[in-house]
Amino acid sequence: MKRFFKILRYAGPYWVYAVLNVVFNILSVLFSLASFGLFIPVLQMLFHQIEVPHSAPPLKLELNALRDNFYYYTGNLLEKYGNEKMLVYIGIIIIVLYFLRNLFRYLAMYFLAVVRNGVVKDLRNDLYLKILILPLSYFNEKRKGDIIARMTTDVQEVEWSIMSSLEMAFRDPITMITYLITLFVISPSLTVFVLVLLPVSGLIIGRIGKSLKRTSDKGQLRMGIILSMIEETISGLRIIKAFNAIDFANNRFRTTNNDYNRLMIRLYRKRDLASPLSEFLSACVVTIVLWYGGKLVFTPGNFLDAAAFLVYLGIFSQLMPPAKAITQAYYNIQKGAASVDRIEHILSEPEVIEEKSDALEKTEFLSDIEYRNVSFAYAIEPVLKNINLIIPKGRTIAVVGPSGGGKSTLVDLLPRFYDCIEGGIFIDGIDIRDMIIHNVRGLMGIVSQETILFNDTVFNNISFGMENVSEEAVIAASRVANAHEFVEKMPLGYYTNIGDRGTKLSGGQRQRLSIARAVLRNPPILILDEATSALDTESERLVQQALENLMRNRTSIVIAHRLSTIQFADEIIVMQAGILIERGTHNDLLEKNGVYRKLYELQSFV
Repeated sequence: MKRFFKILRYAGPYWVYAVLNVVFNILSVLFSLASFGLFIPVLQMLFHQIEVPHSAPPLKLELNALRDNFYYYTGNLLEKYGNEKMLVYIGIIIIVLYFLRNLFRYLAMYFLAVVRNGVVKDLRNDLYLKILILPLSYFNEKRKGDIIARMTTDVQEVEWSIMSSLEMAFRDPITMITYLITLFVISPSLTVFVLVLLPVSGLIIGRIGKSLKRTSDKGQLRMGIILSMIEETISGLRIIKAFNAIDFANNRFRTTNNDYNRLMIRLYRKRDLASPLSEFLSACVVTIVLWYGGKLVFTPGNFLDAAAFLVYLGIFSQLMPPAKAITQAYYNIQKGAASVDRIEHILSEPEVIEEKSDALEKTEFLSDIEYRNVSFAYAIEPVLKNINLIIPKGRTIAVVGPSGGGKSTLVDLLPRFYDCIEGGIFIDGIDIRDMIIHNVRGLMGIVSQETILFNDTVFNNISFGMENVSEEAVIAASRVANAHEFVEKMPLGYYTNIGDRGTKLSGGQRQRLSIARAVLRNPPILILDEATSALDTESERLVQQALENLMRNRTSIVIAHRLSTIQFADEIIVMQAGILIERGTHNDLLEKNGVYRKLYELQSFV
């Protein structure tokens, strides 16, 4: 139940609707009680099963006094209007009472709908925001499909398994408490006997519920694996077809899906056991109550008479449906508990890249960027070791070296995708960890080897993250990036949808849109991470020209494998195994006859 209350804390903003739900539930229960408590005795008098009192006893707050007064005045009405008319009046009143009971029940659910859907909406919003905030290292360790499963399947499970149980939380306990109070008033001893029986059935149900939670946990984990396989299959379909791996991929998916199928069969069998088991236990309880209550009725001098017992059974019969509903809701909560755990695992993840409460606002780049004794590790083995580097404003710095040398990690630390574990990075003498994260990233534009575009129009991809951007500004940025010519020829120009990840475009076209996006932001600091390495010669020429336009009058950090593209750099630094081993201009490094010269000669030979 702790997990249930974890989710219920999201109901705080909707407390007014929750209160209205409780109020209307109470009214619904009261009218339900009235329909039983009032009319069973009336019908008994109507069919002469009891004798009508000839005088009204003194009115007191006692069950006998209230019952005798009710009998007396009802009997007078029977004598005045006759049995036939009284039946009509009773029928009309019953219809009115049941109408009001169900009206209030509907109103209770009407207001509960706001709470139920609002909680799920806020939970989904928090999950999405958390995904945006979590560091990139978190996603390097997780399956994307599993994260998607937590945000979709698990949230849906919470909606169906736990949010549907809000009816149990707000209505059924009120119903049961009201009915139990009434039953206590009618017969305390019989009700105490009932309360001894109910926990026994609850214990049996609880044992099955724990087993249900374990099975559900395994099922959600398998669904995450299935979604991961689907996502990887769609992304790698070209490789699967090229390597004739269709049967291999299909068999692997079928095996996982069959395992999931077996788990879900077990899960549903356990869940479906809830209703018949609770119904059987209810029948046992009713039978025992009937036996024990009958003994009380037949015992001379006992408070409980046949009419009161009849009313008691009528109310007790109405007590069982909410008890069964609570049982079913308990099963649902246990089934959804696994999903709550998986969601909580994301929400409770430390943000790692945190912004200080007194973070400094900085919107201008004035003098230099400094890496001061910077070290970093993804796990135990360090990726960067004691890096010291100063990049003056307006300079272009190229970073080269063998794969795995730490080049991309070096630039990823600058926009705080990760934080260094030793040392610090300073912009104009201010540690970037002391600055507002939004301001740090606002100073930078990034063009990477893996072009990230979205399933949207050209215009929205170029202006991504910016508001109130004019078409003229987007076109101007496209011209700088050598993209305007091919965009103009598209069916709807800048309002053409480019498909998932820009699949309707060539590699060079995607990269030029990425450059246009950076141009539009007009950042003072530019990061280019192997921006031309995956392009053909013609596309590389156009993209390189666009990059030169973009880098003009900006501070640039360029990572490149093709050394021919960075000979113009003001300084080239060479990294190997996380250490800055050489630095200088192109000609200086060739004269040193070190790692850079070997890389250069190797590429020249190729």
